[in-house]
Amino acid sequence: MAIQTSKSGQTSKFGQTSKPGQTSKSGQTSKSGLLFSGSDWDFKTLSRAYEAIEAIAIEELHLDIYPVQMEIISSQQMLDAYSSVGMPLMYRHWSFGKHFLYQELLYRKGGRGLAYELVINSNPCIVYLMEENTMALQALVTAHAALGHNHFFKNNHLFRQWTDASAILSYLDFAKGYIARCEERHGVAAVEAILDAAHALMEQGVFRYRRPPKLSSERQREGVRERLEYEERSYNDLWRTLPRSKDGTKASGTDLGIAERKKTLNLPEENLLYFLEKNSLVLEPWQREIIRIVRVVAQYFYPQRQTQVMNEGCATFVHYTLMNMLFDRGLISEGAMLEILRNHSNVIFQPGFDDPRFSGINPYALGLDMMQDIQRISTEPTAEDRDWFPDIAGNGNWRETLLDAWANHRDESFIRQYLSPALMRRWRFFVLADAASEPHYEVASIHNERGYEKIRAGLAQSYDIGASRPDIQVVDVDLLGDRQLRLEHKVKNGIMLEEASRDATLRHIRTLWGYEVSLAAIDAQTGGTLNERSTSQIGE
Repeated sequence: MAIQTSKSGQTSKFGQTSKPGQTSKSGQTSKSGLLFSGSDWDFKTLSRAYEAIEAIAIEELHLDIYPVQMEIISSQQMLDAYSSVGMPLMYRHWSFGKHFLYQELLYRKGGRGLAYELVINSNPCIVYLMEENTMALQALVTAHAALGHNHFFKNNHLFRQWTDASAILSYLDFAKGYIARCEERHGVAAVEAILDAAHALMEQGVFRYRRPPKLSSERQREGVRERLEYEERSYNDLWRTLPRSKDGTKASGTDLGIAERKKTLNLPEENLLYFLEKNSLVLEPWQREIIRIVRVVAQYFYPQRQTQVMNEGCATFVHYTLMNMLFDRGLISEGAMLEILRNHSNVIFQPGFDDPRFSGINPYALGLDMMQDIQRISTEPTAEDRDWFPDIAGNGNWRETLLDAWANHRDESFIRQYLSPALMRRWRFFVLADAASEPHYEVASIHNERGYEKIRAGLAQSYDIGASRPDIQVVDVDLLGDRQLRLEHKVKNGIMLEEASRDATLRHIRTLWGYEVSLAAIDAQTGGTLNERSTSQIGE
């Protein structure tokens, strides 16, 4: 483990993780047997605490983690990390500065607090710790981020499939430098125009149902310049070489047939940024590369949106379990444990639905309760548990059960499989039916025998981002004809797109496509067209 400080811009390494069975000098506890005493900390104390926490995590919880790099940052640097979506290396864009000013205003007025830590899904796993934290809090967030989140990032199948932790930092370094060079060569305004349009499409710029290309390897990134230079040489002549008809106009794409045309372009296509990057006729090579950068960043964050309950639940369960184990072994004092429990309680606080502070289900609270419930079902099951969970009830191996769940599920499938009736009763869950034709909500199901299945299915469905995000796809374009890009939005449950946002997004798509763009709203059940909007109908 390397502990670094970002405060002065200097980097200092303070120790290497000791191998199993060995004890480093910095790993020695104090004469009292405690890892630390008091609220003050230094880098040796942080290193000593990390090594003790890591040893217990591997020995008792069987965690498998990336190497850890810790960095100490100030509150101003934490705000800066917020503004650039938490990434240590990020290209420049005006929206990041706007977000920074907004977060800073809220922080200084007391409208929000700052996270105690921030963790990056990378190899090595980078963990930012706030310099204002006390030592007890540093121990807590070290267990939470450096062990809990770290294990989840490394082992969950979504992160393994959709991200490359070993490549993300070097790729972001390339992206930051590349966009800076584009600003110097083409001007800030030209680069921002492309970034504005690409950022507007980030939600529709990910692969959801098939494996995307991995992040470029070092060798592939070294060839970026050659690829761009080749595209620049061939770009200008690309569309002048199309065959022309007898009257001098370019051949119509209708000769190929719509079906053949769609097959050639792999339509329909869910990833709008990918389609525009590969098929736009007006983009220059440097603009395509910027779109690719935004698309890669969007794909990197896609698994995190699907695993918030699991990821935070895993990290919270790990820190709570490890802190109690440290206390049981006499490595932290009662005073430190009380401070840890106070901070832990703040993190998992869940207001009731009728509380003014209620803003939804706290993923930390739900995730922790589900992890602890799995532990209970594995060791002390009831007859009800044996009926609902015959595969895990009473197996006595809660560690392997949790490790398997962390590795193989996302929020939607995890809740659908592991949410128990006991937990539904404890949370007093109920389901509301909301019909547009009715003036009032209806309580459709409550936490009883008749309602358990509906509650579990309804809660799981609410975490399925495929069901909650608009399904918009490229369905047709005639590159040799009018070149109009045709999109379809599959309307579910009568939920239409907000008109102002829809029109603004269509303008951004037209900027990247260069020709007419239309969006048809199609009823997902009947297949009928509800409405259609094109950029020719939208004012500038």
